[in-house]
This record gives sequence, structure tokens and C-alpha cells, in this order.
Amino acid sequence: MRNLINFFIRFYFFFLFVLLFSVSLILISRTHQHQRTLFLHSGNLIVGSVYKQVDHIQSYLSLKRVNEQLTNENTWLLHQTMASFMQKDQNEMVYHDTLYIRRFKYINAGVINNSVMYRNNFLTLDKGSNDGVEKDMGVITAEGVVGIVHNVSGHFSTVISLLHKDVQISVRLQKSNHIGTLSWEGGDYRTAVMSYIPSHVELSHGDTIVTSGFSTIFPQGIFIGTIGDYEIRRGDNFFTASVELALDFNRIANVFVVIDLMRQEIQVLEASNNR
Repeated sequence: MRNLINFFIRFYFFFLFVLLFSVSLILISRTHQHQRTLFLHSGNLIVGSVYKQVDHIQSYLSLKRVNEQLTNENTWLLHQTMASFMQKDQNEMVYHDTLYIRRFKYINAGVINNSVMYRNNFLTLDKGSNDGVEKDMGVITAEGVVGIVHNVSGHFSTVISLLHKDVQISVRLQKSNHIGTLSWEGGDYRTAVMSYIPSHVELSHGDTIVTSGFSTIFPQGIFIGTIGDYEIRRGDNFFTASVELALDFNRIANVFVVIDLMRQEIQVLEASNNR
């Protein structure tokens, strides 16, 4: 309390000046119409500017909430896409039922760590086994394939990025349905390579590449990117094409973990072929 009193005593003249100046402004604004209008206009500008800044701050603080809402809405939309369903026998007549049964579900997750500069890159997600994430599940965004779940703990999971030497996924040319293999040979993180394209296939710059659906990891038809250059390398009988990836791996913030509801059934059936 003594320090506060000493502070006011020390700056007594300053506070007196501010008080007298404020009183003079009030008196002038009350007795002179022009000055009163000017003061009111200036006050409105100041108040308006303050409100604008406050609004900007509130908008910024609400971005996380809005982003989470959009991510949840996108997850719901993914649940409704045709790629999430498998068609049943078209000759079957069904009453109060559907010709499609659900095969894929999705878990939205945030990316809390990511790399693009190494030969073998990984991501870390803020969802784990407590949220339903399991090893070997696919990870995608609205723009393309991200990678495959590698390790899982209760609250987190790591993902082998598509930008990793050990990742190869089955893809196809959308216009002709010919199958190939997509991988990343290092270097530019915006470009991958599609291999094993039959030499008789007609390729064009800009051809669309999507997932083939030939696995229990990714649904079919997920957009990958477009064909750039292509060639038949020495000693090969297949085209090898560069693929300009649609997904910018350096800007990933939210992803969707893919749950194949029929994964176990397919794996058990295919395993029986080796008996």
C-alpha cells in the first residue's frame, strides 16, 4: 500500500495533467458543436478499431474449434461416399434394405509430428488404440494417400509416410483401369513414381492416378495425382511414369484413418489359400 501511495505522489503532476486535460476536453465538446462532433467521430473510430481487433482475435482463437468441426463433417461425408460401401448382387431383390453394405469407416486424427526431408519419413497422430486405430490401417486426406499405420499406443500412433522407401501401394490409371505400383524414390516430396504399367497402354501427361482397391488398406478410387513424364527404362518391358502428387505432405494437419470392416474376413480367406 505504501508503494502505491508513493507511486501516486511521485507522478502527481502527470495524473493532475491528465485529469485537467480530460475536463477541458469535456467542457469544449459540450460548448462547441464542431469539436463535439469531431470528438464523437474520433471516439467511434477508436472504438470501432478496438472492436475489429477483438473480433480478429476471437476469430483466430476459434479457428481450432472450426477446424475440428470441419474435420468431423468431412469424416461423416467420407462415411457416406460410395467408396465406403461394397455392392451386393445386383440381381437380388431386397425389400427395406440396400444393395450396398458398408465396408469402410474412418477415424479423424490430428498430425502432431511429420517429416518430408528424409529418405524414410514418418508422421505421428494424436489418436491410438483407445480410439480404434490399429497397425496396418491406411491413412488418407481429402487430397490423397498419406501412408500406413506403423505402431500404436493407447493415445498415439505413428504412420509410415508414402515418402518412405518401404511403402508401395497398388494404384490404377482412372481412364483405362490398368494397374501399377506407386512408390517414392526420394528427392522431391511432391513427386512419386508409378511402375509396371504395361507397354501397350496409352499414356498422356495429366492422366489421373487413383488407388486400385486391391488391398484391405485403402478404398478404391482415392485420388493420388496425375502423370507427368513417362518412359520405358532400359531392360524393362513396362512404362515407368512420374506422378505429381496432389497431396502436399509438408502441410498435412488432419488425416483420416481407414477402417476396413471386412479386413479380417478377407485375410482369413486368403490365408486359407496357402494351406
